[in-house]
Amino acid sequence: MKPDEITYKINGCAMKVHNTLGNGFQEVIYQRCLAIELERKGLIFNREQEHIIYYDGIEVGTRRADFVVQDKVIVEIKAVINLEDVHLAQAKNYVVAYDKPIGLLINFGSNSLQFKKIFNPKYNSI
Repeated sequence: MKPDEITYKINGCAMKVHNTLGNGFQEVIYQRCLAIELERKGLIFNREQEHIIYYDGIEVGTRRADFVVQDKVIVEIKAVINLEDVHLAQAKNYVVAYDKPIGLLINFGSNSLQFKKIFNPKYNSI
């Protein structure tokens, strides 16, 4: 499955969750509901997959992306009123650190569901 097909399915799952719950819940609630919908769509994913972060070849810590879907797409979810540049920077860092071609930043906290697609500059043709 191509990354665009995967992101299309993920977006559909997120829309179903947002249409059902609306906004106002904590991020973990949306994460659990999105996991249910991803599973229903037959998507293979890891939730909160830990990844080691290196600085100049030295291990400096770990981070966890909310989802890694089909081993190709990083999904970072938020439940805030509006997405800010810091959220985009975090999602981009995950896409690069996990070495995946594409990522989705999804915000369930606003009245309308917000999506941002993030591309890894290392991958030129998706």
